[in-house]
Amino acid sequence: MRRDGSQVFHVSDSEAGRSLVASLRRWRPEAPATEAAQLLRNRQVQIDGNLCEDPQRRLKTGEVVKVLPHAIAAPPTEADIHVHFVDEHLVVVEKPSGMTTMRHEDEAHWSARRRRREPTLEDLLPDVLAKSLGSARREQTHRARPPKVIPVHRLDRDTSGLMVFARTVAAERSLVEQFREHSIDRAYLAIVHGEITEQTIESFLARDRGDGKRGSVSDPEQGQHAVTHIRPIELVNSHTLVECRLETGRTHQIRIHLSEAGYPVCSDKEYRGPLGRKPIVDRSGAPRLALHAAELGFEHPLTGESLLFESRLPRDLNDFLKCLRKTGAI
Repeated sequence: MRRDGSQVFHVSDSEAGRSLVASLRRWRPEAPATEAAQLLRNRQVQIDGNLCEDPQRRLKTGEVVKVLPHAIAAPPTEADIHVHFVDEHLVVVEKPSGMTTMRHEDEAHWSARRRRREPTLEDLLPDVLAKSLGSARREQTHRARPPKVIPVHRLDRDTSGLMVFARTVAAERSLVEQFREHSIDRAYLAIVHGEITEQTIESFLARDRGDGKRGSVSDPEQGQHAVTHIRPIELVNSHTLVECRLETGRTHQIRIHLSEAGYPVCSDKEYRGPLGRKPIVDRSGAPRLALHAAELGFEHPLTGESLLFESRLPRDLNDFLKCLRKTGAI
């Protein structure tokens, strides 16, 4: 058992293929047989740093299973979704951390019960809109369906912040084209390791940079052009609060660029430093990935009006920043 009360187990070749609940029982023979399932229900089990609640999850060689002494906070609900703007063409919302934007292809087989247990922003937003538009009563009588939303971009599960959804096919086409042309104004706030200076990071990002992870490659033909403008806002005891303004928008672009520059985002479990170097150890104590989509600007698909929305650093990251100011690390 570790100092913080947690237990860590490494999946060996002989344990690969076993269900998570069966392995927990083997690893913890002194515990009651029912305790393993209870730990999963209580949200106290992680695999490679990610919460797992599925007792039948089959383990793979090399995975790290961690049993926590306390439950992880419950996932966000529709009450945590804040609507910034809505009309008949589009809706701008603030996505909470811990919620995926939309269903992935490998989730298509999920049961309705599991979908309800782990809803996406796309799943919940129609009901949020229905209530905000005053149609909840009509929904209850089943005479009207919740307003439809169409995703046109996404944020990582643990990233919070501003997103836009289309509500009509015409709006979808216009917004997708604006994203394709990189005319969308997007700025993020991040808390990173180290004291980074103002700079522009430019590279070509590929699905595999050579170690199985997304990252920069030297051959332009093998990657997509990516440009991130970095501006430090506040130096905080070996950490920096930065603004990251996107000139392009590639998958994990900000996280990759900051990591490869030697300043990974606090609590980023995927990108921990430049390729070929020892991973940077994260002792910051960040409650989650310290990345927030703080600014979103675009042209209204139908009226042509320039719209700009801003969002402050969420409470969890703001509290984390306050702790860094006091101690340098939690």
